[in-house]
Amino acid sequence: QVQLAESGGGLVQPGGSLRLSCAASGTLFSITIMGWYRQAPGKQRELVATIGSLGRTNYADSVKGRFTISRDNVKNTLYLQMNSLKPEDTAVYYCNAMTSVRPYWGQGTQVTVSS
Repeated sequence: QVQLAESGGGLVQPGGSLRLSCAASGTLFSITIMGWYRQAPGKQRELVATIGSLGRTNYADSVKGRFTISRDNVKNTLYLQMNSLKPEDTAVYYCNAMTSVRPYWGQGTQVTVSS
C-alpha cells in the first residue's frame, strides 16, 4: 500500500507561482513512476508531468517551460513547481504513484488562478 498526501495549492494571480508537494508513505520500494495530473471542472483528468525513478521527466505540452517536476527520494516527496500560471491552469491537482500492481492517487489539492 502507498499513501499520498498533497499540499501547496491555493489562489494565485495570473503570472504567479506555486509549489505543490506530495508526501509518500507506505511500500515505497514498489513505486516506479510518479506524476501530477489535474482535473478542471467539466473536463477529464489529464497528465501534467511525470518523473521516473532515475529522474527522467515528461511534460504535457501546455505546461512545458513553465512547470518543473522533481522528487526527493530521501524525503519521499514529489514536487511540482508551477511558474507563469494562467487561468487555464485552474484545476484540482492530483499526485500519482505507479507500481507493478496498481496506481495510487492522493486526495487532490485545488489550484485557482484568478485576478
